[in-house]
Amino acid sequence: MRLRVDRDAFAEAVAWTARALPARPAVPVLAGMRLRVAEDGTSLYLSGFDYEVSTRASVHVVAEEAGAALVPGRLLAEIVRNLPQGSVSIESDGPKLLVTGGAARFTLVTMPLEDYPDLPGMPGVIGSAPSDVLAAAVRQVTPAASRDDTLPMLTGTYMDFSGDTLTLVATDRYRIALREMWWQPAEPGIDTAALVPARTLADIVRGLVSKSNVDIALAADEGRPIGAVDGMVGFENGERRTTTRLIDSDFVRYASWFPTEFAARAEVAVGPLLETVKRVALVADRGTPLRLAFAEGEAVLEAGSGDDAQAVESMGVAYEGDPLRVAFRPDYLIDGLAAVETDTAYLHFTEPTKPAVITDVPAKEGAAPAFRYLVQPLRLS
Repeated sequence: MRLRVDRDAFAEAVAWTARALPARPAVPVLAGMRLRVAEDGTSLYLSGFDYEVSTRASVHVVAEEAGAALVPGRLLAEIVRNLPQGSVSIESDGPKLLVTGGAARFTLVTMPLEDYPDLPGMPGVIGSAPSDVLAAAVRQVTPAASRDDTLPMLTGTYMDFSGDTLTLVATDRYRIALREMWWQPAEPGIDTAALVPARTLADIVRGLVSKSNVDIALAADEGRPIGAVDGMVGFENGERRTTTRLIDSDFVRYASWFPTEFAARAEVAVGPLLETVKRVALVADRGTPLRLAFAEGEAVLEAGSGDDAQAVESMGVAYEGDPLRVAFRPDYLIDGLAAVETDTAYLHFTEPTKPAVITDVPAKEGAAPAFRYLVQPLRLS
């Protein structure tokens, strides 16, 4: 293997591929990144695999000699990221790989290529979605997914494909984030779903090419429906593709959790309210409630009490309903407000002890919101 490649393009492809590499692999070879030069010498293919997630990317190169090598992936990413601007030379030298950029020269010890597992193939494409919209939707819902691996179902993002509507949902039992978006199904009338690991999905969308489309692929074991146990989902965007195993579990029946009627509603400016919440929350511990009191034209936010540090701040809001006092975990409230893409948001309330719902403000009067965030309040003493 002998080639030259642009440093910036190479660094971006290596960094993206390295995201799937485990920090503590079950076997050492899984920490490797495979480099393979195409026979025509114009492309370098990079891949990583940990038996759950696979990543593949390609970058344009000028190669004098084809070949393949397996090198420590995270180390390669760090090296290339710190090379000077310009071109990078890569050359095989027996059991070593030489990486040269400017006056810097690195020698990497290769790993046994024959021990590296075969990557899974890409499942069949079921449709595509705008990359920017999909990335935004994933960023909106994944913060609500649980980090507790003892409940795998709650660590996933549920992707519900129904006709030309794709719904993404995540929950940790105390809150639910839901986003609906348009997508283009390969066949009309599609009706299927997949439960994708939320952290993996968040990593995938961070590397999408802006203003492009993402092909979405699903596969399941023979005889089982799409999205079933042991299935696989794939995403392909430009020169990059990722596959990951689906979570082996049913998702919660989330639709019934959202109230259908509300007793009060506040319309708030998202930016000012978010900044106010962050300021008042400075005196609140993780489990300490942030209290909000709503009345006509005003919301008062408070945190802390007694001998502890205290904070209070008021701001103007458009409020409809009887005066209301409610309390939330500050981080839950911040996540919900930060996910709203419109300048203003609606805060819907039923009772102080029952879930509240934060939504965007639809562009058309009477239209359904694209984003909904249900959050369970804390009890006030």
